Amino acid sequence: MINQYKFEDEPELKDLFITVDDPESHITAIETFITYRVVTKTSRGEFDSSEYEVRRRYQDFVWLKSRLEEAHPTLIIPPLPEKFIMKGMVERFSDEFIETRRKALHKFLNRIAEHPTLTFNEDFKIFLTAQAWELSSHKKQGPGLFSRMGQTVRAVASSVIGGGVKDRPDMFTDINDYMETFNQKINLIDKISQRIYKEERGYYCEMKEYGPIHTLWCASEEDLVDSLKGVASCIDKCCKATENRMAGLSENLLPALHEYVLYGEILTGVLKRRDQIQADLDSKVDALSNKKTEKDLLTEEIGNLEDKVECANNALKADWDRWKQNMQHDMKTAFLNVAENNIHYYEQCLATWESFLTSQTVDLHLGEDSEDKP
Repeated sequence: MINQYKFEDEPELKDLFITVDDPESHITAIETFITYRVVTKTSRGEFDSSEYEVRRRYQDFVWLKSRLEEAHPTLIIPPLPEKFIMKGMVERFSDEFIETRRKALHKFLNRIAEHPTLTFNEDFKIFLTAQAWELSSHKKQGPGLFSRMGQTVRAVASSVIGGGVKDRPDMFTDINDYMETFNQKINLIDKISQRIYKEERGYYCEMKEYGPIHTLWCASEEDLVDSLKGVASCIDKCCKATENRMAGLSENLLPALHEYVLYGEILTGVLKRRDQIQADLDSKVDALSNKKTEKDLLTEEIGNLEDKVECANNALKADWDRWKQNMQHDMKTAFLNVAENNIHYYEQCLATWESFLTSQTVDLHLGEDSEDKP
């Protein structure tokens, strides 16, 4: 059994470690897809072994997410990367695309593992431990297509009819208002950040062509050879610094922002599902006031729905506080990383050009002194 250990910022011992790595391409007559190795190490008693290694494809992750949403409709399920991550910026099945997706899938599983409720979900355990044929067999035991369609139609209908619920607690009205503003802001920041990245990439490509031109220029300007080579060297160093800054944007800022764009959609859905549960309760209460027959049956249904609403409210309240704290930490970390990378970038470029100018000034003075001597 692996040793448990405690992080400084974590109140409880961490007993579940998940790694997503080793992407592998599969080409069949029907499709081409990627599988990822999922390695799990744990000291939990409900697992039969301390270590598991399985391979999963993207569709398996989609299945897990849908099962978690069915089992915990008012919990905030972490988002999966979209079918095409940052469409237009990377090609499907390119190394960059695969690595971006691998990181996102790794984060998805670890967010579930760190969640106080989702981490103990049985489907999550099966996802981590079952071999491919076992998982395939387990998938067939889930709800059918028409059952899922019925849930979807019901949710859409509830959002259309009336547009709200009676006596929604103020807290959830505030959350709904907060998410409307949050979604607008995070979507705008996400679009601007992607535009900045594209402009930075264009600048980088032009700079890569700009440096060699000075090297070629040396052939026709014998007196400027050293200066032109120095300029070419400075441009090359700044080009590499720009490449590092682009890597910081694509690896840290862009994924963090887009993850919370997806979180915004998820939270909107969670709030609708909470409202649906309360709407069911409201409809039964109205039915009870209008019917004299079946009173006992309606009273029992109302009691069950009241318990369901209370559970949904408590689950969402706890998850909301947890999500908001994580969001603020992730956003702060992402923007601080960008600021630090930018400072390092400009300092590096400034030092490169200052060093070059200093060397040119020294050479100029030496040349003037040698001309003054008899």
